[in-house]
Amino acid sequence: MLVPRLKPMNAAVLLLVMPLLTGCVSSALHEVSDSFAGAILEQEDVAIVREGLPAYLLMTDGLIESNPDNAGLLISGAKLYAFYASSLVSDNNRSRKLTGKARSYAQRALCLKQAAQCKIDTLAYDDFKPALDNFNQNATNELYTYGLAWAAWLQAHSRDWNAIADRPKIEALFEKVIELDEHFDSGRAHYYLGLLRSQLSPALGGKPEIAKTHFERAIELSQGKDLAVKVALARNYARMIFDRTLHDNLLHEVLLADPKASGLTLSNTMAQQEAQQLLDESSSYFQE
Repeated sequence: MLVPRLKPMNAAVLLLVMPLLTGCVSSALHEVSDSFAGAILEQEDVAIVREGLPAYLLMTDGLIESNPDNAGLLISGAKLYAFYASSLVSDNNRSRKLTGKARSYAQRALCLKQAAQCKIDTLAYDDFKPALDNFNQNATNELYTYGLAWAAWLQAHSRDWNAIADRPKIEALFEKVIELDEHFDSGRAHYYLGLLRSQLSPALGGKPEIAKTHFERAIELSQGKDLAVKVALARNYARMIFDRTLHDNLLHEVLLADPKASGLTLSNTMAQQEAQQLLDESSSYFQE
């Protein structure tokens, strides 16, 4: 079959229409990605997510390979790889590889948003923090995604002192997100700061009271719906200061709460599972 040759006018029209078609396809792919991600976040059966998420991650890889400049797909991929690696993978070698991919996707999205700040993570801290001032509120999602991917990567490299040395940069990044939009993602930037600032005991330079204020602010911003924050407050703060009353009260609150909340159902279900485990260990942990 012979393919008819385009007339000059038709070719010109095609050149005008192609960018519009590309934009529609890109938008459609982003919407599909968001729909799948939303379905995962609303799932109550953790086992289904654990077994099914790898297939979705492979699909996301394929979509990104076909659309390498789609920031929405990159952000979705970064968030889900970070979640999967930090919450559903127990093998540390796998976690390091998967969080590496999460961080790579997040960095690519950040580069698309602001090319001049593409390699900001390589800067020394004294240069890194001022460089964050180059970002405005339009870059909140990209900064936040890079922060959570970097934090997940740090968790997977917790025995690497070179990785640990980057923690102040990640803290500064989340502080910038809070400055730009404290309410973004129901205040989860405070949650991540709380986690980062409660990793060390006070004797080693940890800041448990500051971590507590971040956890409490995250609870306030999510209107108490983000149960993972209360579990973190119990695990990372109450245990550190040896306050069993606070510890057990928080965990009982989590277990009595309705886990169903927009965008938080999966996280809340997992938080309730951890809350029960922590309560089961409470007597042995707080032995006098």
